[in-house]
Amino acid sequence: MKPMSCRLTTIDRNIVVFGAGKIGRSFVGQLFSRAGYHVVFVDIDQRVIGELNKRGKYQVVIKSEKDEVLEISNVSGILSTDTEAVVEAIAHCSLAATCVGKNALPKILPVVAKGIEKRFLLSPHTPLDIILAENVRDARTLVQNGLAALLGKGFPLDPYVGLIETSIGKMVPIMPKEIEETDPLLVYAEAYNILIVDKNGFKNPVPPVAGLAPKENIKAWVDRKAFVHNLGHATAAYFGHFKHPELNYLYEVLDDPEVYGFTREAMLQSSSVLQTLYSADYSMAELEEHIDDLLSRFQNRDLKDTVFRVGQDRPRKLGPDDRFVGMVRLAQKQRKPYDKILQAMAYAFFFRATDETGNRPVPDILFDRYLSRGLEFALQEVCKFDRVKDRRLILHLRNYYLMISGLPEVKLNDQ
Repeated sequence: MKPMSCRLTTIDRNIVVFGAGKIGRSFVGQLFSRAGYHVVFVDIDQRVIGELNKRGKYQVVIKSEKDEVLEISNVSGILSTDTEAVVEAIAHCSLAATCVGKNALPKILPVVAKGIEKRFLLSPHTPLDIILAENVRDARTLVQNGLAALLGKGFPLDPYVGLIETSIGKMVPIMPKEIEETDPLLVYAEAYNILIVDKNGFKNPVPPVAGLAPKENIKAWVDRKAFVHNLGHATAAYFGHFKHPELNYLYEVLDDPEVYGFTREAMLQSSSVLQTLYSADYSMAELEEHIDDLLSRFQNRDLKDTVFRVGQDRPRKLGPDDRFVGMVRLAQKQRKPYDKILQAMAYAFFFRATDETGNRPVPDILFDRYLSRGLEFALQEVCKFDRVKDRRLILHLRNYYLMISGLPEVKLNDQ
């Protein structure tokens, strides 16, 4: 079919946001709504979509010593099952964004591809930029490969679709159930409001939106988030829960100087690796300043972020490319120390935190089943360690595990 030559107009100043969850509403939706965009959320939750369409607005509460309530207006929603409406929205939007998580990201690509195809027929000279607001390393490649398979070889994917990686640093706690039941749109968040984006990923000019921070080398900033912020967050949760299983909130466990100090040491060890790798992007002094700022934010008493939320889903957080194992691999390549990171990782094996109802998520129950078959089995299954190539790594982790358990260590054989 021959493309039509009409061009999208400035009347279509809107953004389609896949995922009306906490990050979608408190961060991406907030930034673009306050910049004058109409925000169209696409989500599977019928109640959330219904309320968005009924009210056309929602509230974000910035938690601090004195709460600030932001009213986010000019919003609407589309159920993700309404394929035709989603396709139309993509075909006529100014840009799009995803905030759905690694597991759901491949599931939304078929409808995104259909929307791109229709957009190209209507306006082949108006590329679509998609902001990938995901806590996923190399999200661009994941989405690009998925769209390429769906659109076919003849489609001009690279020149027509901008895939913009991001570094998501905003912390959003789990909403208390009683509040969520009363108002499904209300969301709590911290004051931090900077969305780091890949400057080179855009096909159109970078939108003039307050809070967007374009970077030339996005990989440096994605890795800083994964290996400083995420690693430090999880370290505090795992070690903090081990020492204080009776405490619920992250700020409570970080009140313990030992938990605070060990978390900072692990973050510093990781930062040393990153600074060597990305010396043109940040200095060690800048990374130390970032660490201290993060630890201060982790201790936000008003945010009431739970140890459970921060530590849950160990199969993902101990995965081969995630915060711990990913950093260990980088440190190995640079021949830099990573003992604190391994020790922090070992505390994850003892994590038994529950949500406010006393339940544990399925992935963590599954992880414990792996662990019941032996530490080495869990490391191979979750971390994808090779029992031969990673023999010493497995032995080091076993010794940390035994040390934490109060059992005798295994002597390492260098032969």
